[in-house]
Amino acid sequence: MSNHSFDLSVDGQGLYDITSQVAAAVAQSGVGDGLATVFIQHTSASLLIQENADPAVQVDLQNWLSRLVPELDSLYTHTEEGPDDMPAHIKGALTAVQVAVPVIEGRLALGVWQGIYLWEHRHSARTRSIVVNVLGEAPAN
Repeated sequence: MSNHSFDLSVDGQGLYDITSQVAAAVAQSGVGDGLATVFIQHTSASLLIQENADPAVQVDLQNWLSRLVPELDSLYTHTEEGPDDMPAHIKGALTAVQVAVPVIEGRLALGVWQGIYLWEHRHSARTRSIVVNVLGEAPAN
């Protein structure tokens, strides 16, 4: 078992590719076959596995979720931290705070068009903390 963590600075809402940081944690773990679990330590951002080829996919996802969970809804009572805070919590609840990816022969078993993304739901720049836990067996000699 191996635990790694890293921080990522974000510039506001959007999807941020963290595949290379997670792959580096897997490589550093020394695990040959197993499972990598990626966890974000926040409630107003999330993680997802999504297409990494066409940036339009990310734009469409962002637009769709913003339409589904609008800002300034009169039903929100948690408003002290700005108009994007409660919608960010709802978006985080609708998505995921962790993803799991198999590790095969020391590498993430992602599909050709898949990447791991941090999905920031707040407008302002901030730093997000991510934990990568890798479980498995070392390669046979």
